[in-house]
Amino acid sequence: MFTSLVFILRKTFGGMVILSVFIVLVVNVVFRYNPPDWFFLVPVVLSALIAAVAFSHVRRVRLISIEVTASTLANRQRRQIEIPLETSLAFALVEAAIRELPGVERVESAHDSLQVRAKIKRINPYQDHFFSQIKCLSWLVTKRNQILATVTPGDDVGSISVLCEPEKAVWTDLFLVDNGTNLENMQAIGRAISRRIAEQRHQEKVSAQQTVIEKELTVAKLNLLHAQVEPHFLYNTLASAQILTRTDPAGADQMLGNLITYLRYSLPRTEDSLSTLGEELERTKAYLDIMKIRMGSRLQLQIEVGDNLRKVLFPSMMLQTLVENAIKHGLEPQSGGGTIWILARFNEHHEQSVSVTVADDGHGFSAEGAGTGIGLHNVRERLRLAYGATASFAIVANFPSGVTATINVPANFLQGASHA
Repeated sequence: MFTSLVFILRKTFGGMVILSVFIVLVVNVVFRYNPPDWFFLVPVVLSALIAAVAFSHVRRVRLISIEVTASTLANRQRRQIEIPLETSLAFALVEAAIRELPGVERVESAHDSLQVRAKIKRINPYQDHFFSQIKCLSWLVTKRNQILATVTPGDDVGSISVLCEPEKAVWTDLFLVDNGTNLENMQAIGRAISRRIAEQRHQEKVSAQQTVIEKELTVAKLNLLHAQVEPHFLYNTLASAQILTRTDPAGADQMLGNLITYLRYSLPRTEDSLSTLGEELERTKAYLDIMKIRMGSRLQLQIEVGDNLRKVLFPSMMLQTLVENAIKHGLEPQSGGGTIWILARFNEHHEQSVSVTVADDGHGFSAEGAGTGIGLHNVRERLRLAYGATASFAIVANFPSGVTATINVPANFLQGASHA
């Protein structure tokens, strides 16, 4: 209460001083030292108006900030804001906050000197302001405010100095008020900065959570890769090699060599990255060579994959999954065995994609059970996660028997590789 009273008295006194000078000039120049009696009522009326305007300013500041102090009542507002960001980010943040203020007419920013200047149209909350209605007194009404923001560099912390003030000279603060408009601008800038920092912190938090999720997903994928070496396949291969050591040592040595190659390509990667078609083909050939020793003449193989396609990025274990399905569900149930074809080519309708096909002439599948296995479901899901809508998977019946499975992936090559 005391602060408000002092503010009103100070503004009234300042106005009376200015009016005294004005009266002396009018008496000397206009009335030649003989003013009419009513003239002396003018300073009293104007002083009362100034006091009323000052009182209105106090009430509005109380509505804006609740707490009324000498600082909040001032026409010119200055704040020092510490931002936990490095200098360039702090400058970009305060510049964006100022540009979003309502009524901004001109913004000038200097990245080298780390300064932002702005002119803001002052929105008069009281359109029927007495001074604005009298043309000879309209010069007393401030039409624009201005802002000066300066960023001081620091170690991972930016210090921002913000000044919000009327466009008029400082001496006019003796009797003029801004109706809290600069306080509003200062608080708006503070809120905008706080909001942007909160959004950045939220994004960092989400990013950190996403990183944790990605790490957990990577671990899960690595565990999945470990699990891809089917125990029964491994045990059966070792048992077959043991038997062959007695009857066919050369065949046992060849089987163990293929198993070593298979295991080497099956080791989990330390990074969550795609393999290449060439690497997947080598892994699959090692698997097929083992199966060929076990199945003998019942397994025939034809591979048509050009050297220009071996550097195409391709999901790991996916080619082998299709080949395993072809053997388990196509050739093994068939007494005479059969043939597996592995083909890779550029898509004839879209040269930016590559088609990889695994076909067999085995037992085939029934129409109601086509493509519904867990392995094939995993193929579809992994393609969706890795490529979105740019990859596809199709499985159809082969003619005259068997199954044809085709994967289409974007023709992304290993860095430095060419498909010429």
